[in-house]
Amino acid sequence: MKDLTMDQNEQQQSYDASNIQVLEGLEAVRKRPGMYIGSTSSRGLHHLVWEIVDNSIDEALAGYCDDIHVAIEEDNSITVVDNGRGIPVDVESKTGRPAVEVIMTVLHAGGKFGGGGYKVSGGLHGVGASVVNALSTEVEVFVHRDGKIHYQKYERGVPVTELEVIGTTDITGTKTRFQPDPTIFTETTVYEFDILATRIRELAFLNKGLKLTIEDKRESKQVKEFCYEGGIISYVESLNRTKESLFDPPVYVEGEKDGINVEIAFQYNDGYTSNLFSYANNIHTHEGGAHEVGFKTALTRVINDYARKASIIKDSESNLTGEDVREGITAVISIKHPNPQFEGQTKTKLGNSEVRTITESVFGEALDKFLLENPNVARQIVDKGIMASRARVAAKKARELTRRKSALEISSLPGKLADCSSKDPSISELFIVEGDSAGGSAKQGRDRHFQAILPLKGKILNVEKARLDRVLSNEEIRTMVTAIGSGIGGEFNIEKARYHKIIIMTDADVDGAHIRTLMLTFFYRYMRPLLEAGYIYIAQPPLYKVQQGKKIQYAYEAKDLEPVLNTFSQQPKPSIQRYKGLGEMNPEQLWETTMEPEERSLLQVSLQDAIEADETFDMLMGDKVEPRRNFIQENALFVKNLDY
Repeated sequence: MKDLTMDQNEQQQSYDASNIQVLEGLEAVRKRPGMYIGSTSSRGLHHLVWEIVDNSIDEALAGYCDDIHVAIEEDNSITVVDNGRGIPVDVESKTGRPAVEVIMTVLHAGGKFGGGGYKVSGGLHGVGASVVNALSTEVEVFVHRDGKIHYQKYERGVPVTELEVIGTTDITGTKTRFQPDPTIFTETTVYEFDILATRIRELAFLNKGLKLTIEDKRESKQVKEFCYEGGIISYVESLNRTKESLFDPPVYVEGEKDGINVEIAFQYNDGYTSNLFSYANNIHTHEGGAHEVGFKTALTRVINDYARKASIIKDSESNLTGEDVREGITAVISIKHPNPQFEGQTKTKLGNSEVRTITESVFGEALDKFLLENPNVARQIVDKGIMASRARVAAKKARELTRRKSALEISSLPGKLADCSSKDPSISELFIVEGDSAGGSAKQGRDRHFQAILPLKGKILNVEKARLDRVLSNEEIRTMVTAIGSGIGGEFNIEKARYHKIIIMTDADVDGAHIRTLMLTFFYRYMRPLLEAGYIYIAQPPLYKVQQGKKIQYAYEAKDLEPVLNTFSQQPKPSIQRYKGLGEMNPEQLWETTMEPEERSLLQVSLQDAIEADETFDMLMGDKVEPRRNFIQENALFVKNLDY
């Protein structure tokens, strides 16, 4: 919170109860919470935090807040404190109740619905504090405003005290504490520090100069503070820190047209993948939208125009494609819109058509100027695009080898694939197995109706260090792509996937872990929708077989061995077999421990944070050794099962 000044007193006159517009009541939130926060899983639990933090961010966007503190309390409640103007406390005319109470208890009530409280708002659904209140056993609000501390308490969305003045103050701001309701969040009410810290760091990048702090008051006692004066320039530098950049610093563009603010930062690196992260009013638009289209269009047009003017591309030669000019680019696109319209399945695609033209215009003019003023860098960018173009032509030829005309065309399937008889992808499973030995056991032990087996020889190519043409010339990768049937890269179509469970089954040793990482890197870079749809799994074969006479039990982790041994009679001593590879198991053992749906244990690979995943894959599999060495040094003490 910060000191109250005369200027702030004047500013506060423009933000009072008259700015609060009531749209509808708070009915059905507790009955159908998923409609308002997506789910009641861990994801929905953490979404509650963002609804409160977004209110504070809106104060920052309006220019009245520069410090936000989020704390996980010892009892797992959340406290959010900002130094904004403080929620209005005067009486709202339509309801006759204090404005803060209306905001906390009425759905779609706030300063974001045409009442003039905010020019730009980050709230995605506009449900905000009232939904958090409805889904919490207890909420307390402290408003520092007009020299007084105002306080009100709620239980499950209902005020249990009147708004009262409990003290005086010389600062402004709002403090909100809430305790999620365990009868709603039955899966978990435990907050994960890393999830909160990742999003808070992202918000700090997107709002330059805004200080955001996340504190964990539980056993770990962690505190992380984020503040980036460079804003999205710092964001791009962070994303590229494990890569070799073609130029420094990143290019930064900012402009405003028709009340829409556009911010773009980009930088090329020596890698082969493009990383575009777009935002609208601080919301990560995973599915892209108009602002991303405008950026891509301008990038392709301006680079081609420059290349022709500079005679790098001759009149007889074809233009570079969008895919060519985006190879190796890292870009952050952030727009602020007074009335964003989101669409798509997850409501994370920006639909405002006017944003495309504005983004294209603002970015195109700035990029054209940058290329003219930096001919050496411009030449590097164009040359990189030309190399990508040549690789694209080679990849097209290689891609033909992986393409199948239809899901029923068996003749083009790889010979090593032991396919299942089912043609229903929703029940079909593909086990990608390391080596012919394990492949043989898996083929004999499987259920042929719905389980297909694809054995691979050795390690696939590390796609983090190769262009698509090299990727598709790798026989093992081509075999995987053909078997799955959904295409690759820009031509990927998840509707054509022949299996909705793709299970990586490797040995429980160092080589097996490496092969698994190589495959996950490939799926992430070239078949990411499979990860996003939850189609990728990791098999969990047992580490130990414990046998005494005819009694056999398996231990899947080292920590499980002792409890398993305790189930046996100690006279005589049971025998313990440590599996070094899947090939050591006979078909029956492999089926009952690792493949049988009722008994097996599978890990589903999820993609909660694409940015963190990108950084991790690049750090583990990229060219730079130093980030990988630092990671190993920082995490060496946490290693388990070192004898793998």
